[in-house]
Formats: sequence, structure tokens, C-alpha cells
Amino acid sequence: ILVGAILVALAGAPVAEAADPIKIGFGMALTGALAGNGKAALLSMQMWAEDQNKKGGLLGRPVELVYYDDQTKPAVVPGLYTKLLDVDKVNFIVSGYGTNVIAPLMPIAMERNLVLMGLFGMANNEKTAYKGYFQIMPSGPNPFLGWSQGFFEVAAKQSPKPQTIALVGADAEYPHNAMIGARENAKRFGFKVIYDGKYPPSTVDYTPIIRAIKATNPDLVYVASYPPDSAGIIQAAQEVGLPVKMFGGGMVGLQFAALQTKLSSKLNGVVNYEFYVPEPTVNFPGINEFLARYQAQAEKAGVDPLGHYIPPFAYAYVQVLGLAVEATKSLDQKTVSEYIQTHEFNTIVGPVKFAPNGEWAKSRVLMVQFQNVQGSDVAQFKKPGTRVVLYPEDWKSGTLIYPYGKAQK
Repeated sequence: ILVGAILVALAGAPVAEAADPIKIGFGMALTGALAGNGKAALLSMQMWAEDQNKKGGLLGRPVELVYYDDQTKPAVVPGLYTKLLDVDKVNFIVSGYGTNVIAPLMPIAMERNLVLMGLFGMANNEKTAYKGYFQIMPSGPNPFLGWSQGFFEVAAKQSPKPQTIALVGADAEYPHNAMIGARENAKRFGFKVIYDGKYPPSTVDYTPIIRAIKATNPDLVYVASYPPDSAGIIQAAQEVGLPVKMFGGGMVGLQFAALQTKLSSKLNGVVNYEFYVPEPTVNFPGINEFLARYQAQAEKAGVDPLGHYIPPFAYAYVQVLGLAVEATKSLDQKTVSEYIQTHEFNTIVGPVKFAPNGEWAKSRVLMVQFQNVQGSDVAQFKKPGTRVVLYPEDWKSGTLIYPYGKAQK
């Protein structure tokens, strides 16, 4: 289903009306399981198009976003992009949100030698090493390791050093990848794995899992989970009384207002990954202005009211493409691709430089600890202090409350 094509050229903006637009085509999850994230990404991309057209477009031509609903279904993706390229004649393509919908797009980009900007894919280019692929999630040149390294590095600095760890994750693609890296990082940092388990995605009662982990008496618990699991595991840890020193790591969903307000003070002490939080150390040029605009539109659009997780990066991945087109003054795929490969870009998520495999040249996965969360007011998460940055050192904004139970008191 064609959801829309948007040409954002405001009255008085210095865009030549007669000029043919530069079309950027994509599929996005506007229905299905990831629709909330997809709609937030689309809103952010539309904001970029508006900003670009106010400045005169690209190469003096207006920017047009041409998009379809991928329904969160990977099988739909090839047909959508074939239509975008052969019927709509888009100049560039970018991916939809997530690993599963990027995977079926890779062969199309490779066959046609296209630049492909990816939105939050986990290791999509590991096997193909396609030179035209660039991914905006800051998991670093080795995403398996970069994803969880901060959790293990923070733990290893504690005194006395923890000795044992339990690993648990859903039996699905993202947790599989995260657990590969977690096992390797456990080995690198000298932690003994005494529990390594997975659970079906259909699980609704996590208490038996947490009881089984508790029985092994680990110092650390690393969890790779999707949003429903993340909530259930944290609630089960509270009910069972998990006496560990650090808990969290790879829990998807804790970045969103819906779970933050639902779990409230139960989040205190959890150490988890983030890509952006409103701490003073993570204040990139343009990010505050972007969030103010996004948050003002979020309720009407029915998307996450904070916009800290996906929206800035959805803006940034089309921002990178636009900067490369402007710098090269070209729409040639190879020319733009080679420029992106060799240059650093100043974006609203900070400086972005890509490694040869299209991942970030340096990981910037933040590890944060929830602290001082009280009640269910979403406004507290817009301010510093509820998600303190522990890692990387360059972005550190506070100190780990250790062990986990101490932050719960």
C-alpha cells in the first residue's frame, strides 16, 4: 500500500519550484509490530526534509520522500523497493527500521550498486561486506562486541571485581546476536558464565527463569530481550528479589517512555544500553532543537513522546546522505558512496565516521544506569539524572550505584 509521497517546500523557501525533486525512497513500518518505531522514524525524516527544503533543497532541487508501508514484514520489502526504483524512479534509497527488513534489501542494493543508508540494523553487512552500505546505529566496527562491551567494562572496574555472570535472552535474531557478543566479552573480561539460557518469544511468565538464575547465585546478569520481555523480566526480578551486583545490559524497550513510566522505580539500578540520553555530556549541536520540535509533534503523531532512541538517528541517516550529495554535487551512486566511506559527518547525533564495513568506525553504545526514578511522570526522563551515563568514559555523567540492590533502596 502506498502510504504517501511528501514534497516539503514551504512558502517562501528558496527552492526552485520548476526543478525536478530529488527523490529518496524507502519502506517503513507504519503498521505491524514495529509501527510505533517506524512512525517515529518517519516523522523525524520528514523534519529533515522540511529543514533541507528551507535551506534550498539539495543541489538547488527540492527533496521529496517517497515511502510505502512495509507492514513490519521482510517478505514485503523486495517488492516495495523494486517499485520505488523502477516505477517511482527514486534517486536514492534508505532502509526501513530494523535488522529484519534491512536483510532482504541488501541483495537489491548490491545488484544495482546503490548507496544504502541503514536504520538500526544489527550486523547486516557481516557476510557480504558491501561497500555501499552505511548503518547509523553506533555499535562500532564489530557490532557483536561493541553492543555489550560497556556493560562488561563497567563491571570489570568494580572492586572487588565480580567473578560470575548469568546470560539470558529471547530465542530470536537480535538476542542471538547480542548473546554471541556477550559470551565473547565475558571471556575477554574474565567472567565465568554459570548460566546461559534462552526462552521462547511467546513467554509470558518470567518468574521461573529468574528463579533459575537466582539459584546459580551469579554476580552479574546480562539480559538480551525485546520490550515485552524486558518489562516482564524486571518485574520478575523485583518479585523474586535478585541479589546481584549488576543487572541489565541489552534490554530493548527501556529506552521508551511507555515502559519507563510503567516500570517507574523498578528501573532504579538497572544498567542498560542507550544511544542518546539528556545528560550534559551528550549534548550535540542541534539535538536539543530537534527534540523540542519532535516532542511538540509526537502526541499528535501518536509516537513515543520522548524521542530519544530512534528519532535522532532517523534524522541523522538521511542527514548524512544529504551532506554527501551536497559535498560531491552529484547524484552518482558510486561518487556519493565513496565520499561517505572516506569522510566524517557532523550530525545531530554527533560526529559520524564509518568503518570499511559500513558500521561506525568507533562504538558509541552508551551504558547508563537508571537512578532516582520516582512515580510515572514522563517529564523526569526529559531531564538529566534519571539515566546516568557510565560508559564510554568520554561521555560519563555520573557514578554507578553498586551493587544493584543499593539503587533500589
